Amino acid sequence: MKKIFSIVMIMIAVVSPLRAEIETTVAADVVSEYIWRGAKCGDAAIQPTLGVSMAGVDLSLWGSVGIANFLDTRELDITLSYSIAGATVGLTDYWFSAGDEPYGRYFKYGKGATNHVFEAFAGYDLGFASISWYTNVAGADYDANGDAAFSSYCEISAPFSLGGTDFTASLGVVPFESGFYGTEGFAVTNVSLSAAKSIDITESFSLPVSAGVTFNPCAEMAYLVFGISF
Repeated sequence: MKKIFSIVMIMIAVVSPLRAEIETTVAADVVSEYIWRGAKCGDAAIQPTLGVSMAGVDLSLWGSVGIANFLDTRELDITLSYSIAGATVGLTDYWFSAGDEPYGRYFKYGKGATNHVFEAFAGYDLGFASISWYTNVAGADYDANGDAAFSSYCEISAPFSLGGTDFTASLGVVPFESGFYGTEGFAVTNVSLSAAKSIDITESFSLPVSAGVTFNPCAEMAYLVFGISF
C-alpha cells in the first residue's frame, strides 16, 4: 500500500504542472451474485467504488461485502493504472478477509501468511474490442512447491448496441494450470454477455441497471446476475 501511494504521488507531482483536470468517482453497485472471471465469489453484495484520476493516471478502491450472507468473504482492491492512446498498464492489490481469523488481518504481507494478491495487468482498447492480460506477481498464489505460481488470465471483450441497450460480449481463458483459478491447464473459464441501460424513474432521475449471463465451461457452471448502479 505504501509503495502504491508513493508511486501515485510521484506521478501526480510530475503531471501537476500541466494543470490537468482531476476527476473523482464515487459509486456503488448492488448485485444479485458476485461473479468474477467466470467464478462465483459470493452471494448478493454491495460493491462500492472510490477513485481519482488525472492525466491518464487512475487510483481506485473497490470493495465487496455480502448482503444475503454477511459471512461472505469481504474484499478490498486497490488499483493503480496508467492509460494512453488506448493502452493501459497497472497493478492491483487484492485483499480478501477469509483466513485464520473471522475477518482476517489486512496488514499481513508475509509469504504463506497473507490474504493479499498482487496482480499486474496490461491491455489495449481497439474501440470495437479490447484485450487484457493479468498475472499474479506476488502474494497468496503458490504452486505445489510453495513457490509463486504466477497465475494468469486473458480476456477479450467486444461492446455493441442493440435495441437501445449497451451490450458487452466477453471471452476469458486461463492459459495454464492454476490453483488460484482452479484449472489443470489451458481452460476457458468465462463466456459472458452483459447488458446495461438506464430506466427512467422520473423526468429528472434514471436508474442504471444491468443483467448478464456467464458460462464457465471449465467448472461446468452458469450464472445469471442482475445489478443496480448508484
